[in-house]
Amino acid sequence: MKKLFAILSIVALGFTACEGDPGPQGPPGLDGLDAEYSKVVEVETTLSYNSDSGIWESPIIEFPSNVEVLDGDAVIAYRLEYIDNGLDVWTQLPHNFFFSEGTMQYVFTHTIGDVQFLIDGNYDLSNISTDYTDNQIFRYVLIPTEFAEQFNGDFSNYNEVMSALELNETDVQTLQ
Repeated sequence: MKKLFAILSIVALGFTACEGDPGPQGPPGLDGLDAEYSKVVEVETTLSYNSDSGIWESPIIEFPSNVEVLDGDAVIAYRLEYIDNGLDVWTQLPHNFFFSEGTMQYVFTHTIGDVQFLIDGNYDLSNISTDYTDNQIFRYVLIPTEFAEQFNGDFSNYNEVMSALELNETDVQTLQ
């Protein structure tokens, strides 16, 4: 009887230890620098002078409905400086201009739902050229916290940021 029990145990172990065909591959995991939720939004706006504060302000621009920004996510803004041989040249904000009257600076503010572009300075800005205020093109990049913390590049270089996020011009969402 002991011999029969031993044989049955060995046979049972043989059946439970058998392997079948491998199952389907699972979904890929995150690689730590996943930028899937990054967004780039372009807006053209004209800034208006606020005589009470002495600064120029764009309207408050709400993030598109398909964009979710969490507290702690990075928002980086750029201004189209000029076009060189068909290539856009973007300057990260804040950006200073130095004149004989003083310093003027493009800056921006944001919440988790909107962004606003401003021109501030240390002199009377009420009469600055409309070249600085009218039809200005800005881009803001929304970057998840985890990516921003691990990014070892230069945020001032718009092209490097886009490359690191694996985004290209077709990914830029333009607001009307």
